[in-house]
Amino acid sequence: MSHDATAKVLFRVPDDDGDATVETLWATPLGNDRYKLCNSPFFAYGVSWEDIVLAPYDAQEGFPTFQAVIEKSGNRTIRIIFDSPASPGNASHEILHELVALGCSYEGAKPTYIAINIPPDVALEQVRSYLVEKKAQWEHADPSYASLFPDET
Repeated sequence: MSHDATAKVLFRVPDDDGDATVETLWATPLGNDRYKLCNSPFFAYGVSWEDIVLAPYDAQEGFPTFQAVIEKSGNRTIRIIFDSPASPGNASHEILHELVALGCSYEGAKPTYIAINIPPDVALEQVRSYLVEKKAQWEHADPSYASLFPDET
């Protein structure tokens, strides 16, 4: 992807110890501190590819910094952790291949840590069922597990 007409938007992701990890996502500036996300998050929760977010420039951070989601794109994000990197013929590759066949796309932070984009026209339950069937290690990122199953958290 060409980043000529894009900017990085900073997200602070709370850690278990109360600190925060920083993640930056590519985004297209729309004006008035609004940005359309151009990639899937690897660490941030509650946002997905093509969501429109409010991110005023923070001089201390040196980046536009996420404040809120203005408009959801309909995309959803899950993340998978594989024991071994995907390579032709192995289980990791098979899972990614099937997710693409279902209509999903993905990008990797590392060879074993993958963000999966689930488009609006792909059934989340179908993807979830497949990952459970394959005993994949994965998590909900957007929507979060807590928002999907509030009675279970």
